[in-house]
Amino acid sequence: MAFKPLHDRVVVKRVESEEKTAGGLIIPDSAKEKPAEGEVIAVGEGARKDNGELIEMAVKAGDKVLFGKWSGTEITLEGQELLIMKESDILGVIA
Repeated sequence: MAFKPLHDRVVVKRVESEEKTAGGLIIPDSAKEKPAEGEVIAVGEGARKDNGELIEMAVKAGDKVLFGKWSGTEITLEGQELLIMKESDILGVIA
């Protein structure tokens, strides 16, 4: 990818949501919610403290993460729909 986020920002690609419910009903596109789960594609170098010391990122490329429903800014880059968000918008890493 030709895009590197700055500071404590993260680029995330949403994972595809399920097409069916547990009971087997097919969910139409108009009724689907955007998933709040994704894969980290790229990370910035981290935030800086007031004294200039670098705070390392807690996530890395390839991590599967959960984030808030309204987190991030949606962009399209090289034909992919991606989200750019601050690391603090990420709720946790899925093990």
